[in-house]
Amino acid sequence: MAFKFPLRVYFEDTDAAGVVYHGNYLKFMERARSQWFLEQSIGMKRLMEEHKLVFVVSRTELNYRRSAKLEDALEISVEIAELKRASAVFRQEVWRQNELLCDGLTRVGCVNTETMRPAAIPASVMDELKKLL
Repeated sequence: MAFKFPLRVYFEDTDAAGVVYHGNYLKFMERARSQWFLEQSIGMKRLMEEHKLVFVVSRTELNYRRSAKLEDALEISVEIAELKRASAVFRQEVWRQNELLCDGLTRVGCVNTETMRPAAIPASVMDELKKLL
């Protein structure tokens, strides 16, 4: 089941015509993934402090379908599409009521914060993520 994150569109998210700037969909999705990680007890701060690891984005792919506008109430979904030893792919969608505005995939890699090199996802974190597949 996908995680749902509510978000309101503010003036800072839009251009002069009140339409959400295309790059802001990535920010919206990042906020939703960050909140998802927190609610799964896998917050980035915990991952950094306990394991010296962080997830970094290595690829994004977005499909823009409709424009979000100033003051729209949006809902951003997050679900794991793929899980590997040192990476994961998240499927995300941005909705306004029953209308799909944007969808995409984001690949994140697990990286050691000291060496900045790829690292395996710790077994305890992997177990938590596998439950969400």
